[in-house]
Amino acid sequence: MDRQTLAAYDNDAAAFAIDWHEQPAPHDLHRIIKRFFIAGGETCDIGCGSGREVAWLNANGYPARGFDASEGLLAEARARYPQFDFAQAELPDLPRIAANTYDNVLCETVIMHLERAQIARSVLRMLDIVRPRGIFYLSWRVIRDADQRDKHGRLYAAFDASLVLGELSATTMLLQEEVVSASSGKMIHRLVVRKAG
Repeated sequence: MDRQTLAAYDNDAAAFAIDWHEQPAPHDLHRIIKRFFIAGGETCDIGCGSGREVAWLNANGYPARGFDASEGLLAEARARYPQFDFAQAELPDLPRIAANTYDNVLCETVIMHLERAQIARSVLRMLDIVRPRGIFYLSWRVIRDADQRDKHGRLYAAFDASLVLGELSATTMLLQEEVVSASSGKMIHRLVVRKAG
């Protein structure tokens, strides 16, 4: 993960957590999960931040574990949701997560914080942890033309969707759309695929 972005999350974890938890609930994301995820299936949230979606997943029949690169955000998640499991793992490698472990993998607006050279590898690795016939949801903030950094120093990489789609050619595409997120109000590209069985 981009070091400056990770430092921003570690240094201001509490402020980011408050901001995310004050945003409107992502009802659009929840509808997609209910439509495509395997009910009762082992689920993980890659880039879980302060744990909001892990809590929602567990409350709605998707036993979930959260992973994040930021120890600061993980501390926020554990404080808010001590009943759930959170662990440190960083893209692109996701060490200590075995292949074919999860029925459902969620990665909501994370990969744009990676350097472009790490994106394809990260997508392939997340697909690797999905079980055969399992479901992978992936979204990212759409950035046009050139990479950007926000006032916190977080990287927003500009890249074409083909960079991601090339790593998913052996999957079945269930959903692909570019929409404004109901939670953040930002333009995102999102897709749902089923891994080959």
